[in-house]
Amino acid sequence: MIGGHLRIVVSVAALAAGLVAQPALAQSAASQTPQPSDNAAVPQAAQPVASTAAQTGATQSAPASVDDIIVTAQKRSQSLQDVPIVVTTVSHQLLQDNGVKDIKDLALLAPGLLVTSTSSEGSTTARIRGIGTVGDNPGLESSVGIVIDGVYRSRNGVGFGDLGDVERIEVLKGPQGTLFGKSATAGVINIITALPQFEYHADAEFTAGNYGAIGGAAEVTGPVSDKLAASLYFADRQRDGYFRVNDGAGPNTATRDTDRDFYTIRGQLLFKPNDTFTARLIADYSSRNEHCCIAVIIRPSQAPIPNLANGVVAALGGNDGDPTNPYARNAYANRPDAQKTRDGGVSLQIDGEIGPGTLTSVTAVRSWKQTGGFDADFSTLDLLYLPDDNSNSSLFRTMSQELRYAGTSKSIDYLVGGFYSYENLHQNSSVLTGNAFTPYLSLALSPLVEQRADPTFLQTGLTFPFVSSNGARGVNYAANSGSVDRYRQDDDTYALFTNDTVHLTSKLDFNIGLRYTIDQKSLNSYSSNIGGGAGCGAANAAFGILNAVQPAAAAQLAAVNETLCLPFLSPGYNNFFDHQAETEHNLSGTAKLAYKFDRNLLVYASYARGYKAGGFNLDRVTCAVGTAGCAPGSAAVNTPITNTEFGKETNNAFEIGEKATLFDRKVLFNVTGFYERYTGFQLNTFNGLVFVVDSVPHVISKGVDVDFVWFAAPRLSFQGGVTYADTRYDLTTAQLADLVAKTEFQGQANSRLSLAPLWSASLSGTYTQPLGESYKARFNVGAKYSSDYNTGSDLDPGKIQKAYTLTNARIGFGPSNDRWSIEAWVENAFNTKYEQVAFDSGFQNVPSNATGVLDAFLGAPRTFGGTGRIKF
Repeated sequence: MIGGHLRIVVSVAALAAGLVAQPALAQSAASQTPQPSDNAAVPQAAQPVASTAAQTGATQSAPASVDDIIVTAQKRSQSLQDVPIVVTTVSHQLLQDNGVKDIKDLALLAPGLLVTSTSSEGSTTARIRGIGTVGDNPGLESSVGIVIDGVYRSRNGVGFGDLGDVERIEVLKGPQGTLFGKSATAGVINIITALPQFEYHADAEFTAGNYGAIGGAAEVTGPVSDKLAASLYFADRQRDGYFRVNDGAGPNTATRDTDRDFYTIRGQLLFKPNDTFTARLIADYSSRNEHCCIAVIIRPSQAPIPNLANGVVAALGGNDGDPTNPYARNAYANRPDAQKTRDGGVSLQIDGEIGPGTLTSVTAVRSWKQTGGFDADFSTLDLLYLPDDNSNSSLFRTMSQELRYAGTSKSIDYLVGGFYSYENLHQNSSVLTGNAFTPYLSLALSPLVEQRADPTFLQTGLTFPFVSSNGARGVNYAANSGSVDRYRQDDDTYALFTNDTVHLTSKLDFNIGLRYTIDQKSLNSYSSNIGGGAGCGAANAAFGILNAVQPAAAAQLAAVNETLCLPFLSPGYNNFFDHQAETEHNLSGTAKLAYKFDRNLLVYASYARGYKAGGFNLDRVTCAVGTAGCAPGSAAVNTPITNTEFGKETNNAFEIGEKATLFDRKVLFNVTGFYERYTGFQLNTFNGLVFVVDSVPHVISKGVDVDFVWFAAPRLSFQGGVTYADTRYDLTTAQLADLVAKTEFQGQANSRLSLAPLWSASLSGTYTQPLGESYKARFNVGAKYSSDYNTGSDLDPGKIQKAYTLTNARIGFGPSNDRWSIEAWVENAFNTKYEQVAFDSGFQNVPSNATGVLDAFLGAPRTFGGTGRIKF
């Protein structure tokens, strides 16, 4: 970490030196540059996002009244109170006060938003009103879309990272796919970063905290000429890990986990030759190295013998931790989980007046790659692992083009456009066995058959002695054998859309939006096996013998055969190739009716239909042993299922709400009731052995959103909200039985979804106190409450997270002109203990998920530190 710390100090010092020197270089140009004037030639309703923002110059300060809150939720710059959509908007200042640097931090400020991550930060999942898409399988697109400066990011994890100098963030709830890229059946996180300025400005910050955290960021912006402005942002951050790691016999050598070594650079050019044309070019690159993300045990195996799986690990000289004290953050892994993430891209937005309206073009090219593996059993026993090299990696290359034309004609605000995106996905995955895999299975499975722990079960049990594998009698899995898979998927999306508002009267508006989408996916899958799947082949041969001689004994061992012949062990994937393709056509859209009694009260009712494309499960899929057509010992056990397609997800959503502005424009109070019915909800579940993707017939989410902002005094403000979201499965008895058979679901036909708290509430308060005539102190406290919810897709009762509250606080001191400040901060101030996601531990869920070992990815502990800022 010393080298990384030196890199930060040198980087920030050099950048700060450049900032100090810049005024002299920019002074001449700045003195000749007029401030951008209001664009009177473009009607307010039709002003494009970029040119409207360009007129503001510097990053917007915190709003001082409701009138200052501007959003682009309908791809037009509008007052928040004029938009018939549930929107939580967070300003630059509030983001800074709460230490928000990525979408996971953002959840503190947005009721109804929950963000979690699992085995990697690339597996980050955002949920709105209890709806989201688990990010462990890249074949599934996200129900919550992420858009950064008009560019759609295809997965939540791909959009995870330092957001830089953010103007504001808008969290839009309900289906938003009509205007925002694609998918987005649950909502959109719309991120708008600060534009370059036609006036010199520079700032830098340096932060240090516990867990060895150290980092800095700096930005310089100003005119290159009277028509061209530029900005450059750079951030560099490191941190030691939250977890102490026991690696046993290795080869893992890391002693900490969830550390971080991160830097990002972002450059922009803003070309504005006149009041009718704007071009904005953005280029960015991020590099992220870390050991992430380790899990700890929270429940030992329960039955038929207490601590069965844990006892087997211990008997073979391993340790999987202390389930009575997971928050000691002592983790166990004999295999490394080093991860590298590289993210970069270029986008160009052009806005120009043509005829009565404005033509906007947004072009983007991006590349994102993450490489890394982990210890799949989270113990010091060498059981299962994913190598942390290119054999476990995800690469997304994307290109997108949006073209839209917007304007106003008499009583109609119109917008028409087209969208195209191309995504090339390279997914590599490999699961390998360790040298303890065979003896572990012997000890773990033998009590289920012989009612005793037999370390030679796979060599001596029943018919096993009559077959051989890997040169040994019985069933044997050679160390470092297992699966090697490559998936290559192309996705072309074409869409035409329109969003139009008819002003029926001076008070009554009717809005209608339509989007016609064609989504085409093509997948090539290549699979092979290290060791040729010999262990599974021998086991299946043994069951074939047993079926012919002792059918009753074979039935007794059916569950064992399923474990011994899981897809990643199957010889059916030796030199396997599969090609799949699918095309979907879909019409989605929205209709809204809004009535404005006066400038202080708007009421509205809306309907929206959301659409998320189907796709393919990027994982091996075979039949479940013992089910119809998949008898133990049969050829079907080792036969790949070549159709891994899952269908589209749609959402029919209804809302009725009001937007009230009270007390001389100082209070915003918005209330909305919603009802959403999802069809084909895409569920991704890990059952302790494999990932299972299934389309759930119906899910219903209903409830109320409340948002408020209160400018209580010139120096005191509050922002917050409450979401009540009752998000549940809506299944028939037959549909429930099917879900149980496919995923080992433990819930009921109307159970609440995982990671769907019934209540969530956020509140942030900021107070500024003058100190004499020249200085001030600034105080901010933010808190987020979530009621209890289950963190597991299978709804295992052992995965319930109790209600909890997270609290952040910050105190700052500096001059009244904000030229510099020093701040002390704390995040998770009360060291609240909570689980992000609990899951069935790999191969330790014998004899069933309901009684097996549970592990969990924990939330971050309390962190604290100080930050210094300087502006020029």
